[in-house]
Amino acid sequence: MPDALADRTFRAVETSTWPDFERFFSSRGSPHYCWCQVYRATRGRARQADRTELKAAMCERIHKGMQVGVLAYAGDEPIGWCSIGPRPTFPRLRTTTVSGAADPDDSSVWSLTCFFVPRRLRKCGLATRLLQAAIDHARMQGAAAVEAYPVDPDSPGYRFGGFRPMFLAAGFRELGRLGKRRYVARLELSNSQAAT
Repeated sequence: MPDALADRTFRAVETSTWPDFERFFSSRGSPHYCWCQVYRATRGRARQADRTELKAAMCERIHKGMQVGVLAYAGDEPIGWCSIGPRPTFPRLRTTTVSGAADPDDSSVWSLTCFFVPRRLRKCGLATRLLQAAIDHARMQGAAAVEAYPVDPDSPGYRFGGFRPMFLAAGFRELGRLGKRRYVARLELSNSQAAT
């Protein structure tokens, strides 16, 4: 088991890192049931597709050069995931009432929809580092803002979106609500500082 506090690096998921992404999502305890397609597919499609179809859809996105997220590594082993990409690449966000959210067609705003850190590596700061890596990645790709949908730490659901205090500490400001549990939080990248 890798030490999540040592030798951490972060890489965008692209064709060259697809094998790492595939290995991580195929590992025990991973979110291989959805392949991070919940917000990328329409509501009906996400529910009807099986794991093989969801994996193929993600593979196709990656091989077409679409921005899908960032992997955390300990050495050569992927140990964490953050889903982030231009808001229009998340069709499900178009059909969801998002109070205060960006125009769904504004590709300069990137949506951060999910984190996955294996249970054995949680509560060691990896999600915070993944958040910063995702922000840095969005900035390098020309994003003007990052929008996220976190929950309170005691929320019984939607915890995959991250916890509200982590986003507030990173400089996000709350714009509204997404349903009863999730917040809409945004970080304007022109006003934020890059990680050093």
